[in-house]
Amino acid sequence: MFIAFEGGDGAGKTTQIDLLRARLTAQGRDVVVTREPGGTELGVSIRQVLLHGDDVAPRAEALLFAADRAHHVATVVRPALQRGAVVLQDRYLDSSVAYQGAGRQLDPVEIKRLSLWATEDLLPDLTVLLDVTAHDGRARRGAVHDRLESEEDDFHNRVREHYLQLAAADPDRYLVVDASLPREEIAAIVAERVERA
Repeated sequence: MFIAFEGGDGAGKTTQIDLLRARLTAQGRDVVVTREPGGTELGVSIRQVLLHGDDVAPRAEALLFAADRAHHVATVVRPALQRGAVVLQDRYLDSSVAYQGAGRQLDPVEIKRLSLWATEDLLPDLTVLLDVTAHDGRARRGAVHDRLESEEDDFHNRVREHYLQLAAADPDRYLVVDASLPREEIAAIVAERVERA
């Protein structure tokens, strides 16, 4: 099973991945936790450029994310799925569609097509969207912000709205959860959906 966690910066993806990993591991499941960008050695280098480097042109940003995704899927995700593991991933192609498509105001359809080509059409079995407002996400992150987190609230509002549009268009693949709920309540909602998947 391939489960991606999406949402605005500060939504609590890492916390929820850790809670679900603990639950699945306790059930005896083989669980692989990874992230984009940065789930491979190449990805760590790309992550540094994308999140902590100098300004990157929007199209170059989209291509770098797609390059990381292609390598990551080929070397980490598909091999794990082929051996029967559950893959829990912090961000996947919907991040590019929302951040580079809506946030950077590129064509979301082209961004999705690029990622599908990069991954040979691999989609998650379930995408957990932790919905957080731009204001709440900023408050949760505190004073430390990477290059994307530093964008103004209108950028993050566009990202959030596009995430919600993606989820509304494909409710069978998405679980939308209010990220302001207590973490244990969110974890229970996610676990219940995973058990049904």
